[in-house]
Amino acid sequence: MASSAVVKLNAPASSWISGNHSINQRPGSPGVLTPRRVSVIRAGSYTDELIKTAKTVASPGRGILAIDESNATCGKRLASIGLDNTETNRQAYRQLLLTTPGLGEYISGAILFEETLYQSTLDGKKFVDCLRDENIIPGIKVDKGLVPLPGSNDESWCQGLDGLASRSAEYYKQGARFAKWRTVVSIPCGPSALAVKEAAWGLARYAAISQENGLVPIVEPEILLDGDHPIERTLEVAERVWSEVFYYLAENNVIFEGILLKPSMVTPGADYKDKASPETIAKYTLTMLKRRVPPAVPGIMFLSGGQSEVEATLNLNAMNQSANPWHVSFSYARALQNTVLKTWQGRPENVEAAQKALLVRAKANSLAQFGKYSEQGESDEAKKGMFVKGYTY
Repeated sequence: MASSAVVKLNAPASSWISGNHSINQRPGSPGVLTPRRVSVIRAGSYTDELIKTAKTVASPGRGILAIDESNATCGKRLASIGLDNTETNRQAYRQLLLTTPGLGEYISGAILFEETLYQSTLDGKKFVDCLRDENIIPGIKVDKGLVPLPGSNDESWCQGLDGLASRSAEYYKQGARFAKWRTVVSIPCGPSALAVKEAAWGLARYAAISQENGLVPIVEPEILLDGDHPIERTLEVAERVWSEVFYYLAENNVIFEGILLKPSMVTPGADYKDKASPETIAKYTLTMLKRRVPPAVPGIMFLSGGQSEVEATLNLNAMNQSANPWHVSFSYARALQNTVLKTWQGRPENVEAAQKALLVRAKANSLAQFGKYSEQGESDEAKKGMFVKGYTY
């Protein structure tokens, strides 16, 4: 049912990035700011449902399990334990994850690849029903991947807007209630003004289309870890990117109460000479969020981006040592699955042990969401970094 109109102010002026310099600019008159106006967002038929879904995903002590890897990427994971990339093996692994008893205590949402959304267990039970039985909301990856961006500095843009409305409507019928669209920004490549604008505009159009079709959009402009830059440079770029993103979200009449964010943590580049502590990462990340993200947004669900399982949990824990304006939690893929996959090894007799490993990682991040996690007793495997230069999904 429609609710009363939601009033939002447009975000601050854009900053176009070029190296270490920025210029305030908006389309129309270069270098000149246009007057700000109030955007009145009219509630659509899904508004109340969107807000309820977003709040449910952003519920205390819970986060998102991301298993939306493409078939090609899932194949790489399977190959690491000696399995062929077949639908049967992908289904077996996803069944292991999605049928873990008690998972819903720590996980509120699961992002699925399209193939998984339509799959069932070997016993014929739909995966979406397995999730619902655990009070976990099914989500769906809707972008079509990254391709080279012409006119840029070897950067990329995310495709998938064509046909998105009809696909989203079908995903909703299948049981999905939120969506994910991942685009990336590379600091070593600039980032160029063109790449930042393209990322922000694409995310905004996707978010508006998703909400129109009943799906809560996860907004994810990933600032890649690649590079040898200091944490201060990451902060500068992240602030500019999120400023652009929220400007275009407002321009596209997106309801902020019905979205979730999936940002990168603000860290130094992977090749920077000095490693930052969890406390430093938390300080810089929360500074960026408080400067750019309205409190109307219900949840910040961080990506791990190649951090080790323990690193990702420690950093999340550090960010929850004091109250935040939003639910600050996780949306992890490798940082929840790495130990699980190595425990399973593709063997049926290891399924129960692998599911217990998943619960261990999910519980650790649940504790981190409350700011109560300790790394005592963590395995060496969980402390191994997973950064891959130029990683693709």
